[in-house]
Amino acid sequence: MEYDLSAYWFVFFKDNLLIQKNNDGTCRIPCGNHLPVVPSLNQKVHRVTLPTGIQVYTFSIDYPIIETEKWSMIGLRASFDCLPLEDYKAAGKAYQILYWDNHSRYCPVCGTPTQQQTDIMKKCLQCGHELYPPISTAIIVLVRRSDEILLVHARNFRGTFFGLVAGFLEAGETLEQCVRREVMEETGLSIKNISYFDSQPWPYPSGLMVGFFADYESGEIKLQQDELSAGAFYSRDNLPELPRKLSIARRLIDAWLAGKDRNLGRD
Repeated sequence: MEYDLSAYWFVFFKDNLLIQKNNDGTCRIPCGNHLPVVPSLNQKVHRVTLPTGIQVYTFSIDYPIIETEKWSMIGLRASFDCLPLEDYKAAGKAYQILYWDNHSRYCPVCGTPTQQQTDIMKKCLQCGHELYPPISTAIIVLVRRSDEILLVHARNFRGTFFGLVAGFLEAGETLEQCVRREVMEETGLSIKNISYFDSQPWPYPSGLMVGFFADYESGEIKLQQDELSAGAFYSRDNLPELPRKLSIARRLIDAWLAGKDRNLGRD
């Protein structure tokens, strides 16, 4: 592969991203050929085409870069707070490509080592099976009841904040069926007026979150104990700690707080 040495470079140690510090205290993605580390022979460099059509490069390293006045490494989630939004999104796609590369070294059909054919396709030369970066689709839903919303604390949350009911799409389901099933399984509630809000790539490690609004219909809260540790309906003046702004959960909640959900899914 020939590299564009003026391009941006997304360098990862595990899920920690290399960033370059600016003199004003902000940070940016390294650009050009002045990196503190270069790819070794066993580090595959991937070309990544962003949704904008811009091409960048990414590779992983097997040791962290020591922090200096110019360089630092930061977790992918935490990079949301210091990088421009488009750079954070680009880092997310770069990380997904590295994750796919690391988890597609052998054919899942016959076990033969795979060979990369394009930027986003590997092929088994033994049986012909093709592998592309997989995306796991999940739904997330804000359930309204009068002037309240349903907030839950999942046992896998990294923190004390409350979020929204979410779960992965199962084979044979529509997104709307998944929304109804997840709410029923996790809280015992029936819902209605399901309406689409927005979607968000979720590179932790390779997901797509699809957001919905819905209205409470019936039932009493009965938490799925192995999934949730708490859950209740909350009003605007009695909200618990909320998710960070990087998540679609927070955007759903903020849209509700701003009244931007009023024309979505109401009878």
